[in-house]
Amino acid sequence: MSVVKVIELVADSPDGWKDAIDKAVSKASETIHNITGVEVKNLTATVQNGRVVEYKADLHLAFRVDE
Repeated sequence: MSVVKVIELVADSPDGWKDAIDKAVSKASETIHNITGVEVKNLTATVQNGRVVEYKADLHLAFRVDE
């Protein structure tokens, strides 16, 4: 039997939501092993002077707990 833990992460990027998600997973994988998937919960952006300047992704990251 395996056990999966889910944590919430928020990441940002000036280049887009996909980049924010990629950065969150990449950074988390430096210290978390056995990542099995992500669920994107919310996408938001910061607007300045009528332009999007930062993209934010709120996601749940799932990983198997070591036995």
